[in-house]
Amino acid sequence: MWLTRPPGVYPPQHDTWLLVEALAAAAIRPGANVLDIGCGTGALSVAAASTRPRTITAVDVSRRAVLAARLNTSLRGIRARIHCGDAFKQVAGRGFDLILANPPYVPGVSACPRGRDRAWDAGVDGRDFLNRLCANAPLLLAPGGTLLVVHSTLSNVDATLHQLRGGGLKAAVVARQEAPFGPVMNGRRDRLRELGFIEPGQRSEELVVIRGDRPATP
Repeated sequence: MWLTRPPGVYPPQHDTWLLVEALAAAAIRPGANVLDIGCGTGALSVAAASTRPRTITAVDVSRRAVLAARLNTSLRGIRARIHCGDAFKQVAGRGFDLILANPPYVPGVSACPRGRDRAWDAGVDGRDFLNRLCANAPLLLAPGGTLLVVHSTLSNVDATLHQLRGGGLKAAVVARQEAPFGPVMNGRRDRLRELGFIEPGQRSEELVVIRGDRPATP
């Protein structure tokens, strides 16, 4: 998939494409209202267009990412509403049939991220954004709606499953892939080893896609 990407916008990598594959296998019905959380270049919004949705809404905290997503969807004739800001504040009170999320999940740093680091830094345990997502997704999903979220096994898959199930969703891992460390993870290997996230010499991580489904009826 060819995408315009301005400087400072994080490029789609293995996690994005694993989520795209999971979306293709998810059998999403046409006419869905779609939410793309942390849209970046808009790759997931572009992929979601193949499901023939009713609407696509995308959100990112980066102005450059929002511009990139608007351009990449517009060039393909895809109608999408793309907003800059906090995802959960932007769409509070709305309901969606499909939520796609490739959130920040890299562990190891406790300081609040700024600039492009917001695309990946997620606190010491890698769950700063994931915890918010797991709390808010059940509230944003319409009855019968589906969440697809990708993250590393370093960021505690069991916690994601437990939180989503606690919110009333049926949740399970639907895709896995071993992926080599990218520049961010390679630059943080010493820190991750000190914290016990990885083994000495480890240069790859397992990525997972978790699917959460809200029952169609209470």
